[in-house]
Amino acid sequence: MSCYDRRDLGLLLLRLSTGGVLAAHGAQKLFGWFGGHGLEGTGQFMESVGYAPGKASATAAGLAETGGGVLLALGLATPAAGAAAAGAMAGAASVHLPNGFFAQEGGYEYAASLGLAAAGLAVSGPGRLSLDHALGHVFDRGWMVPVALGVTAAATAVVVGARNQRLRRSTEGEQEALFEE
Repeated sequence: MSCYDRRDLGLLLLRLSTGGVLAAHGAQKLFGWFGGHGLEGTGQFMESVGYAPGKASATAAGLAETGGGVLLALGLATPAAGAAAAGAMAGAASVHLPNGFFAQEGGYEYAASLGLAAAGLAVSGPGRLSLDHALGHVFDRGWMVPVALGVTAAATAVVVGARNQRLRRSTEGEQEALFEE
């Protein structure tokens, strides 16, 4: 009889799919792979949606997605990997929030789904078919879950809050310019 059960197989499939998608999206940002725009193009986009400086924002998002995705797929440092990916997806969801929920309308459903899956993996752990398990959970201790999620939530709140302030100032400046004409 195997020491692995359905839960382990389910977590492996969830880790591979979520981590693989996140890593691919991060590689688009960092390297321009898979039809992406690389750091230059992604940086310009980030700047256009209020994340400044754009290239640094693209680098941070790309590293969180690529690194978090690869680590999730491997089941290594799962609390930190899941938290990093969830934070990146919260930042992405904030861009899509004004468009409503559904992705077909440019909404946040896709980013939210990936972020919640990553956060769920951070909380549940990687299962026994993982590097964390093989290494004796050295990088997957119980105390790491709230610390990783808490630090990421705080950092994400600061970054998204700064973006929102930047967008408000920009909108106010445009309105003042209209009144001056």
